[in-house]
Amino acid sequence: MGPINDDKGGRPGWAPPVLRGDRLEAGLRTLELDVRRRLDGLLQGNHLGLVPGPGSEPGEARPYQPGDDVRRMDWAVTARTTTPHIRESIADRELETWVVADLSASLDFGTAVCEKRDLVVCAVAAVAHLTRGGGNRIGALLSNGAETVRLPPRGGLAHARNLIRKVAELPRAAEGTRGDLAQLIEQLRRPPRRRGLAVVISDFLGDTNWERPLRALSARHDLVGIEVLDPRDVDLPEVGTVVLADPETGKQREVNASALLRKEFAAAAHAHRTEVARALRQAGAGHLVLRTDSDWIADVVRFVVARKRGWSGAAS
Repeated sequence: MGPINDDKGGRPGWAPPVLRGDRLEAGLRTLELDVRRRLDGLLQGNHLGLVPGPGSEPGEARPYQPGDDVRRMDWAVTARTTTPHIRESIADRELETWVVADLSASLDFGTAVCEKRDLVVCAVAAVAHLTRGGGNRIGALLSNGAETVRLPPRGGLAHARNLIRKVAELPRAAEGTRGDLAQLIEQLRRPPRRRGLAVVISDFLGDTNWERPLRALSARHDLVGIEVLDPRDVDLPEVGTVVLADPETGKQREVNASALLRKEFAAAAHAHRTEVARALRQAGAGHLVLRTDSDWIADVVRFVVARKRGWSGAAS
């Protein structure tokens, strides 16, 4: 989808609204309309969530009786006992979703149509929309590195709106404040919660010490990792002298963006992105990438459709 300029400042029509300052209220209303209209429209009116549907836990096996659904036949027990058995299931009709939103200082950055933290708010809005209804509940753990906010899971549109607002209003941490994604994920693991969906939203910059707690989380929950990127996270511009800054340590370094440096930077960034993808894959998490220079809603739709095809056994 090509960029369609809106009527305010020439921003592309697919860009997230401004979600700060005196434009926050209008931005949140615009975001809700964009999610409801475009997400449902591009999904052709079908509710395609982030999980296959109402979950079920395997229950006890019992002898087959006429009229039972043969698709629930337990062949292992049938072979062992030589008597047809089916496996009953325990319905889990209410989905509990937890969102872990990393809003540390490295997310307060953007060189395209928005900052990365704006995409975090958009991602939370999309998750809330895709998991809402049917008695489902959503909660969140938000952190800017200096402050962590826990929002207990609840259902309803009013709660979803309040949750999205809390993400948008979380203060920016002071420069030099380090985030700890591993610790944030660990807080979600303990105490253990009922089986549900866990969505981790971050730029995943830095080391991958979050991999172990994420894999432990996957033992109980379906996982989705949403990676938020800016073009400058993966490529340096050809502009001569540039200042590289680490907002989580406050360190800065002035360098000449030579062809060799840009090549080495791109190679290192590619290697890190590959490592992040591997860690998410080995944790059993779905991997969605949102970029500040891309149509984020279209990217969400492609991800959801691919997951739906995976559940049905088709190639994704």
